[in-house]
Formats: sequence, C-alpha cells, structure tokens
Amino acid sequence: MRVQMWCDMEGVAGITKWDQVSSGSSQYEEGRLLYTQEINAAVRGAKRAGAKEIIVVDGHGAGGNYTFNSWRKDLLEPGAEYVTGYRWGCYVEALREGCDAMLLPGAHAMAGTPDGVLSHTMSSEAWLSAKMGGVLVGESGIIAAIAGTFGVPVVFVSGDTQTCREVAELVGGGVAQAAVKHGLGRFAARNMAPQDACKLIEDRVHEALTNRERWPAPWKLQGPVEFRVEMNSPEQSVPFLGHEGVTVESPRVVSSRGNTAWEAWDLFWRK
Repeated sequence: MRVQMWCDMEGVAGITKWDQVSSGSSQYEEGRLLYTQEINAAVRGAKRAGAKEIIVVDGHGAGGNYTFNSWRKDLLEPGAEYVTGYRWGCYVEALREGCDAMLLPGAHAMAGTPDGVLSHTMSSEAWLSAKMGGVLVGESGIIAAIAGTFGVPVVFVSGDTQTCREVAELVGGGVAQAAVKHGLGRFAARNMAPQDACKLIEDRVHEALTNRERWPAPWKLQGPVEFRVEMNSPEQSVPFLGHEGVTVESPRVVSSRGNTAWEAWDLFWRK
C-alpha cells in the first residue's frame, strides 16, 4: 500500500496564533515541534496499517526559507520519505504512479469559517474564497480535487472540529477524522494535550488504512473544471495579468480552466 500525506500546521493541537506558524516569530519553534510530533504520529499509524511506501509532503508556507520546510528533520519518524520545499499542491509524482490513499494531517478550515482556528484559504490576507468546479473549497478541498484527478481518495483528516466537518461534507462521511481541538473563535481553541492528540491521530490513521471498505470515493470532478478565486482587493489580482491559462475576470476575480482539477490548479498556481 502506497499513501501520500499532505500536511499543514494550523490544524495541530495547541496551535492558535500566527506566531506559532510563522518563521522568525517568537513561538515558531514551539509550533514546529508540535507539528513534527503530529506528523510522526500519522506516519506511525500508516506503518502499523502495513503501508510499504509513505510519502509525506510539507504544505505549510511558514515564510522565508521555512516555507514548505517546517519540520524538525532530526526528529522525523523513520520509515517514510519527506518532501520539502515543493510548489504548493503540485507534488503529484506518487499520484501519477499509483497511490492508494491521501491523508490530510494538520489541516485547517477554509476562509471565513466560524470558529475555524486560523481559518484561511492559501493566503490569510488575499483570498476571500475559492471554488473548484463551482464548489466552495478550502485548501483541503483543493488537495482532494487534485488527488481525485488521479483516482485517489482522501481517507483521513486531522485538525479542529470545523475542519473535520468541512472535509467530511466534501468527500463523504467515511473519511476518518481526528478532531484534536475545538475552535473558540479564530484565535482560540479547546485543545487536546499533544500526547493525546498524537495517540488519536495514530489510531485513526491506522483505522482508516485498515478499513478500506469505508473509504470515500475519490472526489473526481468532470471536466472541464474551473478554478475561481475571489480576492480581497483589486491589487491582489495584478500578478495574474498575462499569466498563461489564467483569466482576470474583474479586478477581484481570477480563474483558470482545465480538463481536470489538477490541470486547472497547475495553470493557476504555476509561477
């Protein structure tokens, strides 16, 4: 069994402030440690379930040289391969080659979600909302659509309760959920202790991967697929002007269109 994990930081238990997820900030090292511990727990669960190949992608944009590079490498769980520094949402090699399942540890809720801890979609300042194939999505939804292009289902998510609900509503109730905190607003939460959160994640990953009959179907959108973003202010669409495959529909709306969700995203996010 080959599995891929798309990982983020804001959904980790104990993390409620931007300082904990932003490189150079006072609490970032604490956040890195908490993040690494939860990813290790997910890897342990996958190994217990018999996964022979585990590809783990850091999808957290911490800023500077820590963007997609936030783990404590010296503490990472053995028995997996770790992808760092890669363009967001675009590491699809394992999906192309044939992958059984996608897992989303450390996920967070989409922009505008009530009681979603540090809720945002891609940019906490620039994006008001995003739609894939006409469906409102956050970052988890974008990854689910990309994975679905290659016939790969999302089978596990961890994060706050709102995030787990968001993913289950999108891909189906069979997705295994590890709600490690409950949002009390955007910058506050009732958190599990880190050890308890890690145990829950490990157990739920193991449960997910050993109960294949419960897996949701891949979220595969029929083409052509439009990816559409509403920006917060007009100047935020300017970098997309002249971007091949991308249309600036209005000063605050930018879109791309492809035969698949992956193609639409790749066009939109190509630098």
